[in-house]
Amino acid sequence: MPTETATDEALLETWRDLLDRKARAFSALERALKPFELGVSEYEVLERLVTGELEQRRMQDLGDGLYLSQSALSRAVARLEEDGLAERGLCTEDRRGIYVCPTDAGRQRWEAARPAHRAALAEVLG
Repeated sequence: MPTETATDEALLETWRDLLDRKARAFSALERALKPFELGVSEYEVLERLVTGELEQRRMQDLGDGLYLSQSALSRAVARLEEDGLAERGLCTEDRRGIYVCPTDAGRQRWEAARPAHRAALAEVLG
């Protein structure tokens, strides 16, 4: 069995610290967003829709900036759509493409949840 070098041990320690911080941040965000009936994934999608330069975003472009898989992104957008916080529509230029845009209710929910989101991040990462 190979022995661990000091470099290997330092890398593992850094990796485990990163995983621990991510888990603590994710848990804090879940708790902070629960009163707003949002999960972390839904909030992240809403934030990118609301704060983006474009009024609507292609699903593919939206997915490029997120940590979600294609199917997880589709499920998150579907939940937002079911709650009336986002809308999907076909791209007129490319009928295979789907656009997503926030609704007024989605913008309001994001704005209401934003302070709690930032406070949770500040508590864990600040």
